[in-house]
Amino acid sequence: MANSPETLAAGRRETKQVIPVDEHIIEIVSDSGEGAQKAGQSFGAISAKMGNGVWTVEIIPAEIQPPPRTVQGASGIRIRIGSRKITNPGNEADLVIAFNEKVPYARIEQMAYKEGTVLLIESKWGEDESEEIRNSYVEAIQDFRERGYVVHEIPMEKECLRWVRNPKKGKNMWVLGLLCYLYDRSLERAEEQIRQIFRKKSDAIVESNLQLLQAGYEWALQQLDFRFDLPSIPSESEMVVMNGNEALSLGIMASGIEVCSMYPITPATSVTHHLAEAFERAGGLVHQAEDEIAAIGFAVGSSYAGKTAVTITSGPGIALKTEFIGLAVMAEVPLVIIDVQRGGPSTGLPTKVEQGDILAVLYGQPGDSPKIVLAPATIEECFHFVILARKLAETFRMPVFVLSDANLATGVQPYPRPKVNRDWFSGPIDQSPWKEKGRAFGWDEKTGLSKRPVPGQAGGMYTLTGLAHNEQGIVSYKPENNQYSSAMRSRKLATFGQTLKPPVINGDPEGDLLIVGWGSTLGTIDEAVEKARAMGAKVSSIHLRFLSPLEPGLKEIFSRFKQVMTVEINYSDRLEDPLITAENRRYSQLAWMLRAQTLTDVQCYSNVHGQPMSPGLILRQIQSALQIR
Repeated sequence: MANSPETLAAGRRETKQVIPVDEHIIEIVSDSGEGAQKAGQSFGAISAKMGNGVWTVEIIPAEIQPPPRTVQGASGIRIRIGSRKITNPGNEADLVIAFNEKVPYARIEQMAYKEGTVLLIESKWGEDESEEIRNSYVEAIQDFRERGYVVHEIPMEKECLRWVRNPKKGKNMWVLGLLCYLYDRSLERAEEQIRQIFRKKSDAIVESNLQLLQAGYEWALQQLDFRFDLPSIPSESEMVVMNGNEALSLGIMASGIEVCSMYPITPATSVTHHLAEAFERAGGLVHQAEDEIAAIGFAVGSSYAGKTAVTITSGPGIALKTEFIGLAVMAEVPLVIIDVQRGGPSTGLPTKVEQGDILAVLYGQPGDSPKIVLAPATIEECFHFVILARKLAETFRMPVFVLSDANLATGVQPYPRPKVNRDWFSGPIDQSPWKEKGRAFGWDEKTGLSKRPVPGQAGGMYTLTGLAHNEQGIVSYKPENNQYSSAMRSRKLATFGQTLKPPVINGDPEGDLLIVGWGSTLGTIDEAVEKARAMGAKVSSIHLRFLSPLEPGLKEIFSRFKQVMTVEINYSDRLEDPLITAENRRYSQLAWMLRAQTLTDVQCYSNVHGQPMSPGLILRQIQSALQIR
């Protein structure tokens, strides 16, 4: 079209300030329910499909329905896009779109903005019938400018009313159009994205949202005197764009798992939402149980019957599943458990990120209860680690945990489209006659491994029990039997550990400081370490994917550095706090494990802010540890 927005923009480009950038951080903040997250996810997906690196983080209030126009009710999303691979949410935002003047303060409290941040804010509140609201708006605008933000008041609702009766239902798509103009995103791709989002809605709804998209684009074209030039990355491979929970659900299907039993819990629930949309067509079943205990009971029963199952939960669910996890360990029933971690303890911070479940997962059962624990560090790994988890669960006849977290759960990132591999899938259940002469637990003394009979297998009948038992599965309290069976269950971990390789060192193999991380902090730590090394710091990092058993060679790696420090999102005491000494200090969870395993004086930096760590925060900790500026 001769008068398309792109054509008009090209004609006016000389009158605009076009600012070249190689990356930008954008936030959309609003009251809950105004669609900010949908707009941000769409913008991230459009950018990824155009060849940009992307990472998104949802901003979710702790309450389900917080009061509107309040700091604690702030909802929204952060989108970091760049001309290179983006692996974390970054530092302070470059541009913010706010649906009212209250919600930015939630992010200001978290030091998410900086002097020079561009703030586009809904102007309707300055004309509200309430004097209190008008005054609040005026005071906030003045405060934002005093803080050094570049403020633009924009009439979102007024413009949206030209197209819809209820702007609350369409303002987000208008904002998407505005962002597409500011960052020169393809309107054709944006329209495709809208059609995909509203594919189950009526044609009228789709058309209305397309009109809002174009209206936002055209308003920005006519009214804003700046835009950004952010080049894309040429990609040689086909990419997919998704969040970590979507990747987990696809990994479940790709693994050949056919049964998922769960009970809804934030932030894990959307894994099963995605799974339920396609699982039946892949031959699978999603079972929503009446509670967390019933969910894992169903999964253990399915796995005992020969169909290795997955149960999906978060920290409070792990607490409720504890007894059944112990049963799976003692009865040697393969089971995959996905734990999308959140803030704790108890119900804690349901919508916020934390890496607080390592010790609960490893030591939450009475007695010795070995299990394999994997920790994906990227969204792509969320997909592949579920496939690995099923294989390990069946090979070693034990529970295998996949520890994700809220940061991976909602973060959106492109990665190469996986090519289906037949080796991912489980084979048919073996129904040939059982040849182990009643030995349901015929442990190999060197490896601890044993074959598994399943119900219906001729000669494979045995007693399944959570009590101490012998090789036949018969309850036994003999001291030597309990010692031997415990050793066999533990030996399986040592056997698996022999297949692992030492972690790859990011940086030099020796130096002044080694940072150790795990899970979703990978990209943030790597970026901070790279910046510190550019400043001349002798710092390196490693990132652990296997937490039980731990990857080998750690003690030798640690010995080559003057200091070793973990960076984690869980609690630890600070030495400068009142009454805290080197003797009574409580360390972060991975640091605690590494100190015990390697007998190395591993230090730690951690927090429980409920927010993803930023590269700048970790860089400051590196500078503090090395006493450099």
